[in-house]
Amino acid sequence: MTTLTTLARAEAVVEGRAQRTTLVRHTHVTERPLVFIPLTMAGEANAPLAAMVGDDPDAPTLLIVPQPRNRDQRFAFAAELAAVVLPYIDSFRGELEAVSVNRGKDIRIRYADAPQLLVPNPGGAGFTRLFGRSTRFRRTDGDYPVHPSVPLLGRWLTYFAERAEHPGSCSLVAMTQALTLHWATGQSPLEDAQLAALLAWIAPPDGLTGAQAAAAAEDPVTWPPAGPITDPSFDNEVLAPAMTAYQRAVSTDSLVDRRRAELEDLLRSQLEPTWRLMWQGVSLLRELPVGSRVAGRWAEDRDAFTNFTEYVDGGGFPQARRDGAVAAAKRLHRLERAQASYDVQRAYDDPMVMADYRLTGEAFVGEVTAADPTRVDSSGKKRVLRPWITVTTADPVLVTPGTKLFSPDRPGNQKATVVSMARNDDGSAEVVLELAGGMGSSLTPPPGSVPGVGERLCYTTLTDTFFPAGAFPTREETPWTHGGPPAPFDDGAPSAEDAREEWS
Repeated sequence: MTTLTTLARAEAVVEGRAQRTTLVRHTHVTERPLVFIPLTMAGEANAPLAAMVGDDPDAPTLLIVPQPRNRDQRFAFAAELAAVVLPYIDSFRGELEAVSVNRGKDIRIRYADAPQLLVPNPGGAGFTRLFGRSTRFRRTDGDYPVHPSVPLLGRWLTYFAERAEHPGSCSLVAMTQALTLHWATGQSPLEDAQLAALLAWIAPPDGLTGAQAAAAAEDPVTWPPAGPITDPSFDNEVLAPAMTAYQRAVSTDSLVDRRRAELEDLLRSQLEPTWRLMWQGVSLLRELPVGSRVAGRWAEDRDAFTNFTEYVDGGGFPQARRDGAVAAAKRLHRLERAQASYDVQRAYDDPMVMADYRLTGEAFVGEVTAADPTRVDSSGKKRVLRPWITVTTADPVLVTPGTKLFSPDRPGNQKATVVSMARNDDGSAEVVLELAGGMGSSLTPPPGSVPGVGERLCYTTLTDTFFPAGAFPTREETPWTHGGPPAPFDDGAPSAEDAREEWS
């Protein structure tokens, strides 16, 4: 938790309402997301009990498993879920767009849009991952076959779960995480995991403070848990008798439809409040202005969707249960690079996010008080344009001469090098910067390419410039202990060649 987030939480308590911690939205929300609310049976590892799913706020689809311990019913549930999810995914495989790559030398094709799965909380994302793992390896023939759509559903659920681990990806979004990324409440982060209480702080009813509305939202009867685990009192007092009555009806072959309808009504009562909260969260996010770099991250999601679709269509194998040593290292490296890039992009998009880096001295905002836009550096073999500007700031400045700085307000290829830094008596600092890049190739800078006196700018050590991926060994170069070729086996016995030499 950052200093500004802590301050926003304190202000939320005073104001009685959640406080914005960003100026823009950092999460992409599609025009037609698929909301998925799973419920699991308590005491059974990832045993599905029910789910509400759909892309229309007024037409949710309810799926139930009357007896989660029954294997056939669980995979019948998976087939029903596939009948909703797979057509939704296929609906994005129509319109294509051309993208120039390799500096315009080549063209590749990707889908113009991609599916987006919304779940209430990280627990819903965890259910998606585990349910995908339990279904993607199932056989459609032989003993205990499943419907052909079940393994394909498992592969797509695994795809969504893996994209959720990628920083900045919006293919699978947990609503509580998306909301807490943009608002700070007056309760603890643990309490923010309760979707009803979180939204009560963000949009409390008229006449109530956030704390009062959140306290009311903790009533499990009015606002059941958003899953995937149900409320224990509901399990013991309501659900268990209804499931027992259904099983008795099945065994006696009487009133089966009636008992199933009663069970559906009970589970619908647990899911519908969360369904309404999910679409309320979607509306709140859509009201925020979107950050300028969100579209670029969504383009990466569309690239991933296109690539995985081609892989599946080409007969690729299901995702492995676990990565090998080298594959795991490569994956970790990709995630670390993505996290670093995501942090920089959020700071560049949002002054409130950048403010945290200003407090730590990694960035400063100031006014240009002097400028020499036509300064030429003749120290090298070739004369080059190297303007100097002086930025006066009241922020803490911890950079030293020679440090490379970048500005979100200037062209991406323009960098500034700290020449000197001096403190004034009033506590402000004057930082002299030498500019390079973004000014053409002549010795006269184009208008606007050099900041003018009076312009207010932000400079930071954060940069999102490209850096090459790390080098990893091939399988042949990997030790056998980490998935490489097996080690030579030597039991001490003479080889056939040694034996021939001994008897010759």
